[in-house]
Amino acid sequence: MRRLIAISAAVVGLPLAVLLVWLGNEIKNQSARDEAQKADVIVVLGAAEYSGRPSPVLRARLEHALDLYLHHLAPRILTTGGAGGDPIFTEGGVGRDYLIAKGVPVEVIIVEGEGDSTVETVLAVAEIMRRMGMQSAILVSDGYHIFRSKKILQGEGLTVYGSPRPHTSSQGWRENWQYVRQAFAYLLWRVGIKV
Repeated sequence: MRRLIAISAAVVGLPLAVLLVWLGNEIKNQSARDEAQKADVIVVLGAAEYSGRPSPVLRARLEHALDLYLHHLAPRILTTGGAGGDPIFTEGGVGRDYLIAKGVPVEVIIVEGEGDSTVETVLAVAEIMRRMGMQSAILVSDGYHIFRSKKILQGEGLTVYGSPRPHTSSQGWRENWQYVRQAFAYLLWRVGIKV
């Protein structure tokens, strides 16, 4: 019986490991590719906020989106992210306020402030875009986060260009772990588990 269990684990585990490594490599390749071009909207995926102030990661994403906007690559910016446990502020709202303080007109900013996970947020973005007649987006986030979010939006019939925020790659185990983690999350999404 133990041998049968070991063989079964190998038959399932080995292909899964190979698939995770392959997907991790695809995610890594996407994370280094800036595809930014003219689109209907710049979508900024949320990250932590601290009592109404963007975290360094969220600030870097917003600054990158601002740069794309100032280069006239899209006429609108969509900030995203729910409360994440904060009783007052949402990531999307903090993103909006940050961009307004940087001179972006309030009327060109759209806020999605309900999503509690990547899948929830990205599906809400797709719904907002459909309702507003938008077909294309520049997706701004950290590099490791682009692949899965882009695939979800493409699955909703939208044209998506990834544009990761600039950062210095460490190529350490933590960065590589992000690729594997995103590969696993992508596979879960493909089988209908929303994380």
